[in-house]
Amino acid sequence: MTPADTHLMEWIRNKSERLNALRPLDKDLVKRLHQEMRVLHTYNSNAIEGNTLTLSETKLVLNEGITIGGKTLREHLEATNNAQAYDLIVRLAQEQAPINHVTIQQIHEVVTRGILESAGRYRTKNVRITGAVRSPADWQHIIREMDGLFADIAQQNRPAIEMTAYLHHRFVAIHPFIDGNGRVARLLGNLYLIRNGFPPIVLDQKKRLHYYRALRKADCGNISEFVQFTARAVNEALSQTLATAGEKDTLIPLRELVKDSSYSQEYLSLAARKGLLDATKIGDTWHATKRALDEYCREHGRKQA
Repeated sequence: MTPADTHLMEWIRNKSERLNALRPLDKDLVKRLHQEMRVLHTYNSNAIEGNTLTLSETKLVLNEGITIGGKTLREHLEATNNAQAYDLIVRLAQEQAPINHVTIQQIHEVVTRGILESAGRYRTKNVRITGAVRSPADWQHIIREMDGLFADIAQQNRPAIEMTAYLHHRFVAIHPFIDGNGRVARLLGNLYLIRNGFPPIVLDQKKRLHYYRALRKADCGNISEFVQFTARAVNEALSQTLATAGEKDTLIPLRELVKDSSYSQEYLSLAARKGLLDATKIGDTWHATKRALDEYCREHGRKQA
């Protein structure tokens, strides 16, 4: 494990403890976080698959019911369906529903409703995935492969983040549906995380190539990069959730944060990219908390100005 990986897992542990100490969260806060994550997850998950609705357009479709000119019916359905599926997995997580055939087919049915004739049903023919290292499971073996995945999840013999990455990758590798597997995998990952006390994550569409590269490495037996990819998303989700509490957990752009620091913005941006400073990229701008800067200064021997 690299120093950056060690830092990352320690940040996650500390933030999880602080978040648990704040529970139960205010109901209005929970509602606002749900609405924000619902839009962000829907936009990014669909964009990874090629949907051309922008973030602002997705928000209009979901919150205002507006039809966007120049966009296809399918793209609109993908937005509304994915948002409804997000609502579903949050409810299933609260109910501690098991991850099984019924749950997965229920999620897929919502995701692909009005798009696929086979919505909610496993595929009945073989498929190939462009660029994949291995072919998906033979359709006649899907039930057996999925049963094996459910058994692995039930054992809970891996840390939650590692199991989330394993669940996501293994589901995509089995590819039980004709289409919609990636969207369902990202929803399943969030279902598992929420069930285990973590906030839901967003896999940023700007990191699509990194996402696919990590999945391909997992196809070859090395899942560590995808575990770290997932862990970074968890860390960012924890940061954004804690930021609602204010004070030292408020996320501040680095250009503002450096005003009270002996470091330059460029230096801290580099530390963030290397995984040495606990920072989150919002849009194209790095943000961090005063707490994170204090911890970085203590470890690296400089005091804030």
